[in-house]
Amino acid sequence: MADLFSSDAPPTANSQRPLADRLRPAALAEVIGQDAVLGPSAPLGAMLSTGRLSSMVLWGPPGVGKTTIARLLASETDLHFVQISAIFSGVAELRKVFAAAAERHRSGGGTLLFVDEIHRFNKAQQDSFLPHMEDGSIVLVGATTENPSFELNAALLSRAQVMVLSRLEDDALSDLAARAEALTEKVLPLSSDARRALIEMADGDGRALLNLIEAVQSWALAEPLDTAGLSARLARRAAQYDKSGDAHYNLISALHKSVRGSDPDAALYWYARMLEGGEDPRYLARRLTRMAVEDIALADPQAQTICLGAWDTFERLGSPEGELALAQAVIYLALAPKSNAGYVAYKAARVAAKKTGSAPPPKHILNAPTGLMKDQGYGSGYAYDHDAEDGFSGQNYFPDGMERPGFYQPVERGFERDLAKRLEYFERLRAKRAQS
Repeated sequence: MADLFSSDAPPTANSQRPLADRLRPAALAEVIGQDAVLGPSAPLGAMLSTGRLSSMVLWGPPGVGKTTIARLLASETDLHFVQISAIFSGVAELRKVFAAAAERHRSGGGTLLFVDEIHRFNKAQQDSFLPHMEDGSIVLVGATTENPSFELNAALLSRAQVMVLSRLEDDALSDLAARAEALTEKVLPLSSDARRALIEMADGDGRALLNLIEAVQSWALAEPLDTAGLSARLARRAAQYDKSGDAHYNLISALHKSVRGSDPDAALYWYARMLEGGEDPRYLARRLTRMAVEDIALADPQAQTICLGAWDTFERLGSPEGELALAQAVIYLALAPKSNAGYVAYKAARVAAKKTGSAPPPKHILNAPTGLMKDQGYGSGYAYDHDAEDGFSGQNYFPDGMERPGFYQPVERGFERDLAKRLEYFERLRAKRAQS
């Protein structure tokens, strides 16, 4: 069994190169897991079939082949490949690249300029690409893990297509693992369950998987490892999560919509994902309170109190104990009756307030602390509701001439069922007072 999992053959110069480099595809057809972009009828495939390549931005998580695709695009279109990183490059280097590309263009050649982490360039640096894209001296291929809509300026995006690359699914990662075994002529010394665990450790990142495989293949083992043995030797790859980036907004959106959709299990999952990524629990406490106000509101007035109590508990207990209080708030919110009637009413009232400008309140509800104000009719005709039948006068409290709106429309869920009955009751009384 030992011969199957280890080799006494001396390392060659080629074998000293990282596995990810040795396994780099030699043609676009060999790229794994990106058929939605590279397939014959997909955006890049269709573009290549015409023999013309336009500028683009490759947007996707780490380890899905952005650099490899850019290199292969240059190869398959006979363009000179130039690679720079927005992290390390400045204005001086950009000028050299542009000058060399212009000279190449005058000689009848073309340049594919690959800019890694293009979102790190500021607006002025991004704008510097525009004239060279327009005169054809460069085909720009930018790579980013961040949402281009937020990180790249409109002028650049208007001249480049955005190609969305996906995290590698488990099937694609399994194919990649098989390729690695064929190239190295070493079968991974893992049980079937451990092999699946290795795929999961990569978390959709092909480069991470190949690094893990390289580590596993370096072990001299007499027997295959099970999942426990693998976990003891390897650390799981940290989940992709940037607290100020795209993953942050995607996960909080998933948490919010899971709560709104009354799915406590999904809500807990996304809550846990954010905590595992290092999110500040105070940020989550604030967002949970917002969900209580925006999506539950008066259907369950207790929801806001639950969130504020969980927030206070976290501040008193700290982490990790306080995070349990927030988790319980997540469950409560997900299972609470939902209503955005208050939110809708508030927005409608703001719109109406803008339209009516500075229309004053009707004079009968204005105070009259001076004789002059009394002479002007301030407070005249005001009906004191406590003295009225049923404690309700039914007077108009909107500006004179303004048609009475109906901003708040409670739903037939939770406590708002009771509020709807109260509204109906006062509407009947208002109609009765109007007839009398």
